[in-house]
This record gives sequence, structure tokens and C-alpha cells, in this order.
Amino acid sequence: MRARDIPNLLCILRIALTLPVGWGIVTGRYEIALVLFFIAGVTDGLDGFLAKRFAWQSHLGGILDPAADKLLLVTAFVTLWLAGYVPSWLLLAVVARDLVISIGAGLYRWLIGPFTAAPTAVSKLNSLLQLSSLILTLAKLVFGVPSPALIAGLGWCVLATTVVSGVDYVVRWGARARAAAA
Repeated sequence: MRARDIPNLLCILRIALTLPVGWGIVTGRYEIALVLFFIAGVTDGLDGFLAKRFAWQSHLGGILDPAADKLLLVTAFVTLWLAGYVPSWLLLAVVARDLVISIGAGLYRWLIGPFTAAPTAVSKLNSLLQLSSLILTLAKLVFGVPSPALIAGLGWCVLATTVVSGVDYVVRWGARARAAAA
């Protein structure tokens, strides 16, 4: 193992933490889910920092990092929805956006060719709000705080950025696809 492999290993760890986080939520062991989800969030920040700081970016990392993020976030949203703590409308929006982006990326690659994905500011904000929403929901289940009103308000912010980000991706990549086809 080389030092430059550390970011990819952290992504793999985040993927491996997905199942225990989901298990913790489904079985009502919210403390375990919160700790593991927090660790996963730290590894996300750390792998990004290391990859950029030491120029350890790789093609594999470019695939693993967003896949690990989406797998963890969707698993947490789905299991919290199953447990009754995430509204259906929010789960539907989050999952639909990720499906549209994934299908669109696959179609672009298949029909047009390879591309380099770069998240936009609104997409990064959306990810931050999704992560915050999930952490605060788990914190409410473990510690009794924050208030349900704060979590609900954050849910509406997640919905707004999810829709804006999804539309932004469709418009930007649709324009790129039309330009490439012309």
C-alpha cells in the first residue's frame, strides 16, 4: 500500500460503514448509527483533504468517493424513512434526484463518451444539508435535541436544494450533450 491509496481506502471504509449504519437505524440502535455516520462523515472530509492536499486524486477515487457518499446518504434516508423519521416526500426527492443524475451520467457516457463530473456549489450545499439533516435527525433520536421544527425546516431546505441541484444537472449536462452531438 502506498500513501496515495489512503483516500481510496477511506472511501472503501465509508462504503463498509453503510451496512452497520443502516442496521443501527433499523434496529433502533441510534447511538451506534450516529457514531458510525459521524465517522463516515469525517472520512469523507479527510479523503477529500488528502487527495487535494497531496495530489493523490485518482480515477478510482473519482468513482469511489461520490458512490460512497450516495450509498451512505441514500441508505440513511431510506432506513430513517422505514423507521418513520423521514417524510416520504423528502425520501422521494432525494432518491429521484440521485437516480436522474446516475441514469443521465450513464446515458451520457454510453451515447457521448467519457466525462469528468464536477459538483456545483448548489450540489455541494445540497450534500451538506442532506448530511446535516441526517445527523440532526439521529441526534434528536439519541439526545432529544434539536427541536422537531428545526429538523422539519432543514428538511424543506434539503428539498429545495435537491430540486434546484437536480434541475441544474439536467440543464447543464443536457446542454453539453446537445453541444457534443452537434
